[in-house]
Amino acid sequence: MDKYLVKDLMVPISEYATVSEGSTLLDAVLALEKAQEIFDHTQYLHRAILILDKNDRVIGKVSQLDALRALEPKNEHLDKIEDIGRYGFSQKFIMGLKEQNRLNNISLGEMCMAAADLKVETLMQAPTEGEYIDENTSLNSAIHQLVQGSHMSLLVTREKDIVGILRSSDVFAAVFHSMKACKLA
Repeated sequence: MDKYLVKDLMVPISEYATVSEGSTLLDAVLALEKAQEIFDHTQYLHRAILILDKNDRVIGKVSQLDALRALEPKNEHLDKIEDIGRYGFSQKFIMGLKEQNRLNNISLGEMCMAAADLKVETLMQAPTEGEYIDENTSLNSAIHQLVQGSHMSLLVTREKDIVGILRSSDVFAAVFHSMKACKLA
């Protein structure tokens, strides 16, 4: 286990869901679905789509949560409901008002139709400095970086190029498989 390097556990970019800048959320979801069909089903499924610029360089990531956030209606009325929390109303009361307003205004089907056409750049999260890790970094260091940054994944680099993604689910599986093997041996 001590000899594991990031490159031993990373998923190569070629096996990950990617779309080009300018793609829609629907394009991204379809790419994720395709990548999950092709990917080894003994592994955990992908939970994000990487966004590539015209030079095929990663410029961001759309997670499943980002995609779900796109379904939430954006309107001034909901922002005002959030503001009433300053007057001592409970979070439960505020959430009830938001839900009532959301359900009165738009159906799930309408939300999906609207979100499908959103450009991925409006939803993506650009990687922060702490989300990059060199492929030759030890697994111990990678675990520290994942935990300290509360990251679900790290972009794996070789020199200046992003060559893969290290997912916390893969690190978790490797660590606890090793733990089990050590304790049961």
